[in-house]
Order: sequence, then structure tokens, then C-alpha cells
Amino acid sequence: MLRKIMVILMTAAVIGSASWAPAFAEEKKPAQVDLAPNAKSAILIDADTGTVIYEKNPHEKLPPASITKVMSMLLIMEALDEGRIKLTDMVRTSEYAASMGGSQIFLEPGEEMSVNDMLKGIAMASGNDATVAMAEKIAGSEEMFVQMMNDKAKELGLKDTHFVNTNGLPAEEHYSSAYDIAMMSRELLKHEEIIQYTSKYQDYLRQDSDNPFWLVNTNKLVRFYPGADGLKTGFTSEAKFCLAATAKRNNFRIISVVMGEPNTKTRNAEVSQLFDYAFAHYDNVPIYKKGDVIGKLKIRKAELEEMELKADQHYSILTKKGQSPDQFTHEIVLDPKLKAPIQKDQQIGELVVKNGDEIIKKFPIKSDQAIDKATWWQLFKRTMKKMVFFD
Repeated sequence: MLRKIMVILMTAAVIGSASWAPAFAEEKKPAQVDLAPNAKSAILIDADTGTVIYEKNPHEKLPPASITKVMSMLLIMEALDEGRIKLTDMVRTSEYAASMGGSQIFLEPGEEMSVNDMLKGIAMASGNDATVAMAEKIAGSEEMFVQMMNDKAKELGLKDTHFVNTNGLPAEEHYSSAYDIAMMSRELLKHEEIIQYTSKYQDYLRQDSDNPFWLVNTNKLVRFYPGADGLKTGFTSEAKFCLAATAKRNNFRIISVVMGEPNTKTRNAEVSQLFDYAFAHYDNVPIYKKGDVIGKLKIRKAELEEMELKADQHYSILTKKGQSPDQFTHEIVLDPKLKAPIQKDQQIGELVVKNGDEIIKKFPIKSDQAIDKATWWQLFKRTMKKMVFFD
């Protein structure tokens, strides 16, 4: 029988006030002003907490065009993190991948390019050919990769999304919503390395060849809006002009998605207006940074007797400008029914943020390693050690 897992309660002052408590509720009302009047659908969220700041038809199912590639890039980054591919791996272009129309980096059948350069081509130039080539590298075929995309959407709890291809070229039953794209973008941004691709305004491919290819980011906000560093543009005649954008100032990162804009000028202007609104009215105050040690977990009869708990993401609170830092507390509550074995990335508890006795936000806490049950020999040695220590 496992000894009851220690519950670590930690209280700390976090910015906020009683009057602002509703801002952290899961169902937050958006601002009354229409900040994106020309968009068919739009949303503005805090990247760390997922709190909705503004929304307009957020769950309307619409063709997403190339912001489909937010999900494609997410699966690529997961494959990199899990070691299934490396940035230096070479990717061979199939005839099918090379045949993609629309935005492309003009890959030739049989041409090889590194994963690193393929990511540049996807993130900056929205290369449809590069996206399919990477899908084939990871899953064996675009069809199998699309299945992974849909599986990931289900895993994230996205209900307004169905993918038919990897790149957003027009297809029946290929749709998503501003809300779902924002949630995908939030997940993608947990892989912080993606920013080095999405934030660049210009770069080159095939630099050592006789035919270098100049990349210019299709998202002009990364050059012209202070703090903007991603993520993905999109356009088809059906979808009109779409953008999943992110910007960061100090600790505060926001995500905005607009769909169905009439032109690039209006699209960029309305996303800029959404960003301006967020930065003018809100702040984001960190509780823990990713990687911080936030406590310890003790489990009797497990292979590892004590495990450090580390923040696997940025934990923070969204607040209105000018709030005093004396209203909110947080505590770590671990699952008392938890038993070994524990899987890597298994949820083992929650970081609970409160305003007085009211719970206003819960963040999942996950194990950063796998923990097996202790063997008989390990338990015997521990028992002997305690007996000797007691004597």
C-alpha cells in the first residue's frame, strides 16, 4: 500500500484584486467593442493561461487556408522533441510533394533538404511542398500525417476542426475555427524553438548552391509590430485572408487569430488593434517559469522515493493594469490516489490559483519522468537502512 502522497501547499502573493476575479473564470465575457469588424471570426487570448480577452464568432467552422500549418508545425516540433527526427536529418522530396501548388519553395522531385531548412520554408514562406515533404518524412504519407493531425486535435479537445490535408489548400470538409487555431497556436508556442523560425523576416535556402532562394516572411507584423514574432498567415479565395499571430512584451505573450479578412492590410491592421488592446489593458504576472522546481513528491514503494516537481510550462496570472499584488494565492495539490508506476507527462496534480476561497484557475502538473515500482530488493535495502538509522 502506498503511503499517502504528501500534499504540498504553497501560498504566495500573486497580482489581482477581488473586483478582477471574473477575468480568470473559464467562461470570460469578451470586450464589448468590436476590435475586428471586418473579420468573419476572431479571438484574442493570453498564451500562458488561455484566458479569452476578446472573441467574435470564435467557434464558426471556416476554411483555415495555410494557418492549417500551425498544426503541421506542432507535430513537427513534437517529433523533434521526442527524437524521432533531428534538425540535421535530410528530407527527400517526392514527386507528390513537389507537385503542390500555391505557396511553395519550389522543391524538385528527389531534392533533399534538411529538416531545419524545411521548417524555414514552412514557417516563413508557407511552403506547401515543404509541408507535404515533412509529413511524408514523419508519417510515411500525407494521409497518415493528416490522421495524426486529427488525432492531435481530438487530444487537445478541439471540436470545430477537421483536416483533409497538411497545408490548407482548398478541400471539402477541411475546416477549423478561430478558437481551435488559437488553442493549437498556444500548444505550438510551448515548443519555444519554433519562434526562431516564425520571427525571422528574411532568410535564405540553398545558400551554397547556384540557385539560392530568398525567403521573406509572409507575416509582415514580425517586422512592423513591436514584439510580434509569429505565427502563420493564410490565404485562399475561399478562406480570404487569415492570420494566427503572436506577440510578446516582457512576460506577457498574447495570441490573436482572425479569419475571413478582406485583404492583408485590413488583416494586419485588425490584428495590430487586438494586440494594442491587450497590451494597453492587461498584464501577465508569472507564478513559475518553465523548468522551476515547485515542490517535491514522495512516494513509498516506488523506484524513486522522492521526485522534484518542475514546471513544464509558464504558470502565470492575467491581470488588469494597475492591480495590487496582494489578493491571490496559489497552492500545489497532488493526487492522493496516485500510485507507481507513473508515466512521463502523466498528470499528478494541479497548481490551484485562488481569490480568497474562490478557485479561479487550475493548471495541470505533470511528471517530467517515468517512475517504476520499487523491486523487492530495493524495498529490503530501504527497510534495513531505516532500521540501522533508527538504532
